[in-house]
Amino acid sequence: MEPDKHYLRRLGILFGIFCVCSLLFGAVLYDAQVVHYEEYYKQSTSRIAASETVTASRGIITDRNGKVLVSNRQVYTITFDSSKLKEGQDQNDAILRLIQLCEEYGVTWTDTLPISAQAPYTYTLADTTSSVRSQFQKFLEEREWSTKDLTEESPYPILTSEAMEETGLTDRNISASDMLSLMREYFEIDKSLPMTEARKIIGVRYELELRKISNISAYVFASDLDAELISILNDGNYAGVVVNTQSVREYNTQYAAHILGYIGYIDADDMEEMKEKGYQGDELVGRSGVELAFEDYLRGTDGKRIITTNEDGKITGEVYSTEPQPGDTVALTIDIDLQQVAEESLTQRVQSLIEEDGYTLRAGAAVVIEVGTGDVLAMASYPTYDPANYASLMNAEGSPLYNRATMGTYPPGSTFKMVTAVAALETGTITPSTKITDKGVYTYYAPSYTPACWIYRAGRGTHGTINVSEALRDSCNYFFYEAGRLTGIDAIDHYGEAFGLGQPTGIEISERTGSLDGPEHREEVGHEYYGGDLLQISIGQGENLFTPLQLANYVATLVDGGDRYPAHLLKTVKSYDNTQVVYAYEPEPVSSIEISGSTLEAVKKGMGMVVTEGTVRSIFSSCVVTAGAKTGSAQTSNETDNGVFVCFAPFDDPQIAVAVTVERGGTGTAMANVAVDIINAYFSQAAGSNTVVGEGTLLQ
Repeated sequence: MEPDKHYLRRLGILFGIFCVCSLLFGAVLYDAQVVHYEEYYKQSTSRIAASETVTASRGIITDRNGKVLVSNRQVYTITFDSSKLKEGQDQNDAILRLIQLCEEYGVTWTDTLPISAQAPYTYTLADTTSSVRSQFQKFLEEREWSTKDLTEESPYPILTSEAMEETGLTDRNISASDMLSLMREYFEIDKSLPMTEARKIIGVRYELELRKISNISAYVFASDLDAELISILNDGNYAGVVVNTQSVREYNTQYAAHILGYIGYIDADDMEEMKEKGYQGDELVGRSGVELAFEDYLRGTDGKRIITTNEDGKITGEVYSTEPQPGDTVALTIDIDLQQVAEESLTQRVQSLIEEDGYTLRAGAAVVIEVGTGDVLAMASYPTYDPANYASLMNAEGSPLYNRATMGTYPPGSTFKMVTAVAALETGTITPSTKITDKGVYTYYAPSYTPACWIYRAGRGTHGTINVSEALRDSCNYFFYEAGRLTGIDAIDHYGEAFGLGQPTGIEISERTGSLDGPEHREEVGHEYYGGDLLQISIGQGENLFTPLQLANYVATLVDGGDRYPAHLLKTVKSYDNTQVVYAYEPEPVSSIEISGSTLEAVKKGMGMVVTEGTVRSIFSSCVVTAGAKTGSAQTSNETDNGVFVCFAPFDDPQIAVAVTVERGGTGTAMANVAVDIINAYFSQAAGSNTVVGEGTLLQ
């Protein structure tokens, strides 16, 4: 049977259509794969292969009991990246458009140019940080406009001869207005713009220039933005703008600011060094406190993600090639509840002194150390600040950012007398039962130097004939003049150094070492040492200068029998998911000093008598445990002495040592209330703390 002619015709038509489609498909493939291969390949790879770094969250910080002190929250950020500008797009126009949008929404942006934002334009170099001055100096050197070092004392740039010739300026001391005009010309900013608008653009261009020095094209323009503004930026095609999310610090406590510290963007000065460590540019890093000290633990491992975009640059998809890994969880030695008591009690004491005489610039510190470990349980500094708003306080009255506990150095006053006592007893100069008669005026170096005991100066006679324990109770200067002179400066300095006075404590955050007075110190500073200086050193005056942290650690070392542990803030470090212990502190003395049982008993007895019979007995009547203490009034150039107070508790089994110092606090007795508040809080918490906490549990 022959095939149907109609069927064959239809089959032929279908075959013809198939051939035409095949030819068209082949032509399209040829066009895409051969004719326009390079163009399409570039488009496809630019869309598919675009990758970006995903910054990892910083690790959280907790106290010793697992209470979260610092965590994170996600915010939107704007990065301005000049490399994202397309050909023909004007950088200054793009910056001004972004600035105008931010002004409309009340958003502030990063601008560290040390010239005021409004006319009359002036330099702000004298009121800013050394880092800002250094960055401005580097910018000027790169332009070859100035090579002068900018310091707090001499903060104004001076033009080079070449710059004067280039600009036509005749005064080497270039004014802020002239500097702005010079920068305006260098950045080719439209001359029709008023200087107020030009100044805004100059500030942003300056930030970009600082990063350009380190081969970085972008900087974080602004952060912590709301979703409405982000939506406008995404829809408005703002040239050079990249919207990202970023993890920023969330402070879960208003206390321990000086311990926790703060974070900030990497300085231009540090950019090269930080890039060598793997940082990418404008990243948030620790700038002070434990945020800085434990940066290596807190810093996470950044991830990578590949993003796809359409022709308008809108993101159409994303996939992580490497997931970011958050930083480790850092547990500190501090007890945040005890820290709160220390700060509030110290604040109350200082403010009551201010109310008495109106002197508002008082400052002080209180430190609590665990005996036998060196754990810093609390460390308060007054005035304090909010870590979230540290930038506005750089030059605030009273220097609230300054940590008096580790950086403030003060004469110890009579709290040093335990050193003299230990030196005299351990060298055999005196025994616990040795009696010395207080004659009021010490005449050994007469007539050139005849110091008097404090009680004699007050017109209250003398302390009579007393032993070392009674001398500590009464704080008898005459006794320690004689004991110190007979013992000698070498022995006193030996024991002072062994107790860690004038030495680094080992604390992980910034500290000053102060000075232990004596011939060696006097030689270093170019001061002569006289025999009469030994008398002042023996009672804690002279040029002895110690931090409150050193004083607390000295007392902890004393009552522990001579084992000196490094003061420290880091207790444990765990991985972010609590599956691995990265670090755990193991107490180990940094040094040990031989103190006989009889010496320790005699010194502790004297400190105990201060509490039970001395000037603070009424204050310590409310103390929940027995204690030992020593008061001190440190002479200063002011009319009012500094108040110093140290103590330990309990008396029979010391667990904590406390030191309190207040500038112009008067007497150490006035500081005793702060110590009692701290002791009561610590032992009340210890008595009520019987809850067993599971591994990795965070207490709220």
